[in-house]
Amino acid sequence: MSEKKKKLTTASGIPYAKHEDSMTVGPRGPILLQDYVLHEKMAHFNRERIPERVVHAKGTGAFGVFRVTHDISRYTRAKLFSKAGNECPVFVRFSTVGGEKGSADTERDPRGFAIKFYTEDGNWDLVGNNTPVFFIKDPKKFSDFIHTQKRNPKTNLKDAAMFWDFLSLNPESMHQVMILFSDRGTPYSYRNMNGYGSHTFSMINDKNERVWVKFHVKTKQGIKNFTGPEADEMKGKDPDWAQGDLVKTIEKGDFPLWTMKIQVMTEKQASEFKWNPFDLTKVWPHSDFPLIDVGEMELNKIPENYFRDVEQAAFAPSHVVDGIGYSFDKMLQGRLLSYPDAHRYRLGANYEQIPVNRPLNKPSNYERDGYMRVDDNGGDSPNYHPNSFDNIEADQSYKEPPLKMESDVADWYDRNENDDDHYTQPGILFEKVMTEQERKNTVNNIVGHMKGIGGPKREEIIRRQLGHFLKTSEKLGKAVAEGLGVNL
Repeated sequence: MSEKKKKLTTASGIPYAKHEDSMTVGPRGPILLQDYVLHEKMAHFNRERIPERVVHAKGTGAFGVFRVTHDISRYTRAKLFSKAGNECPVFVRFSTVGGEKGSADTERDPRGFAIKFYTEDGNWDLVGNNTPVFFIKDPKKFSDFIHTQKRNPKTNLKDAAMFWDFLSLNPESMHQVMILFSDRGTPYSYRNMNGYGSHTFSMINDKNERVWVKFHVKTKQGIKNFTGPEADEMKGKDPDWAQGDLVKTIEKGDFPLWTMKIQVMTEKQASEFKWNPFDLTKVWPHSDFPLIDVGEMELNKIPENYFRDVEQAAFAPSHVVDGIGYSFDKMLQGRLLSYPDAHRYRLGANYEQIPVNRPLNKPSNYERDGYMRVDDNGGDSPNYHPNSFDNIEADQSYKEPPLKMESDVADWYDRNENDDDHYTQPGILFEKVMTEQERKNTVNNIVGHMKGIGGPKREEIIRRQLGHFLKTSEKLGKAVAEGLGVNL
């Protein structure tokens, strides 16, 4: 028996017959204002594009599942981690950072790696990158930094002088620069890279004890990168390479896997750590804070509709569940405000009612109205608290323990003790972690990009950046200078 055909309707559900022909006065006459279907089609078409993300505009995503494989309840009271064997659905969005929506997947750029865990206690968003560090440590610098990754306001072209001018004036960027210009800056695919929460977060257990935590999500497919020339070649062949790779792989049933691990630091260890443990430009050495196994993530379903799920997915590091908390990381503190604010701008005040962002449990609060309110808007229940009519109450068991402050003085601090050491960790990365071939590739990538620096400040910018490379590694600085034809 054939399936009953659906009627063509307007957005209001009203059937109509003429989808391709406008109503006119005679076969050659003008169109009548009353042709509502024409208006609806064109008006909706004019509004099909929501504002592009300022960062992470180009990306892809997939649904899957996260399974807890090891008991970490000694560190956290989060219900998800109450015992091994627990699991929850997830949605993951991968992205490039600086490029526009139509940019190439193989651009030299960090990669966004955002995971939404749909837990019984609400949505937990782990919003990170494929690198454990970032270029800056204070959120006041973020918009300026991103502007240098975009287009010159005069020429509307990407500008290497803007890029290196900012970095050379902010030596804290050295660690991320070394990662970006290694082959890790051009991952082969989203399946072949790690993810990191990057920030320092906290965990709170059922005894109200707090520890500091970093999250690592390790690919089980193995790390694989393009070299710089291979990435450039792929940009011309297939600018959507990474998206296509993820779609094809999952649709043929070869589901990619990652393992989650954490590093844990006590409050006492944090006070004694050589560097500021909340500095996003630094890592915690694994030798001092070894990785602890937590769970496994599998991606097994491509969204049926890209716009519905990937484009409207909204992640925010402010979305943490009971047992997981924030830290004094300045960049994290800045993102707690800016991410939800960006989503309200792009998607509206009720963005968390969009299916991909909707929690498993039904929210109970006093937020009402606003654009695109699509639930019952609270029905006839009160929109204020306290009140005498509903049965909503605050559960005090979710209260976090107080945070201990190191100071009672508020000021605009530009650094703390040891915060000026921008070179030790990237130096270790270059000289001790990278292989000889990786070092050569890194130098070639840096030289190739810095050759694009133009304008009257070219020599000044190059020499300033060379100073940072020399402080990081004398071998690195001399190799870059030789590649640029600069006499030291």
